[in-house]
Amino acid sequence: MKKWFSFLLALALIFTATAVAEEAPVIRLGGLKGPTSIGMVKLLEDNENGQTANRYEFTMAGSADQLTAPLLKGELDIVAIPANLGSVLYNKSNGAVQMACINTLGVVYLVEKGTETVTDLESLRGKTVFATGKGSTPEYALSYLLSQHGLDMAKDVTVEWKSEPTEAVAEMATLDSAVAMLPQPYVTVAQTQLEGLRVAVDLTKAWDELDNGSQLITAGIFVRTEFAKAHPEAVARFMEEYALSTRYVNENVQEAAQLVEKFGIVKAAVAAKAIPYCNIVCVSGQEMKDSVNGYFAILFAQNPLALGGTLPADDFFWMHE
Repeated sequence: MKKWFSFLLALALIFTATAVAEEAPVIRLGGLKGPTSIGMVKLLEDNENGQTANRYEFTMAGSADQLTAPLLKGELDIVAIPANLGSVLYNKSNGAVQMACINTLGVVYLVEKGTETVTDLESLRGKTVFATGKGSTPEYALSYLLSQHGLDMAKDVTVEWKSEPTEAVAEMATLDSAVAMLPQPYVTVAQTQLEGLRVAVDLTKAWDELDNGSQLITAGIFVRTEFAKAHPEAVARFMEEYALSTRYVNENVQEAAQLVEKFGIVKAAVAAKAIPYCNIVCVSGQEMKDSVNGYFAILFAQNPLALGGTLPADDFFWMHE
């Protein structure tokens, strides 16, 4: 009888351990080298120290396609990518991804080196702008903002698209005067390399001044729909831990800057200056849905392909019940 009891007890322990493992999977998390990952650094630090409810394996990428392909293949579970790209993935995969929160508002700025000729969007007429972000928020935001100020990006402004901010900065370095559209924290990095580089226009502020009922949204957190359905509580725990991480970064800039350097994003000195301008947030639930729908409506009116051809349906949004 004792042997039989011991066997049953062992079986119970195995089943219990299996159930726990299923309830608390290792979440394979991905972010881009920039603001979308800066908001995660406290979560990543706590994960290393065993202080998170979930366990995470983190991948940092230099481009969005290094995250989107693994996400669709099931090799990553949650990623931070441009908001419009999340919609494209949703449309092209029959709803295989969902948006869990807005994690970055506008982080893009127009900067000028040399003569101060750029004072507002209208003053870009006839100028050349070095820029990054073609096919994502920066391109569509600039096009929309120019159109609201009487300019056509295809006719009135020459935009030279670069694959990454360092290319734009290198181009500017060869010229006496130049204009570029760059995201943070690369604006701050560029200011350490180019003497006299100044922020000419904050695109987020320019968007807000239109008072069009929407926000300029750069990126969001996206989860595989299959993973969210299988592990809703794990996703909910992630959202709690991520929200705490973003709050920590915004409220403890110097300490967070050290973690930003530790995780290989940018140097601490740069991060400390850039974080206040990175617009790192964690907006979820109905507020996320309302903000994203307003933003997407504007993008869709400009170019339906920016969202994958159609506006996403309600199940695009992950809403924890």
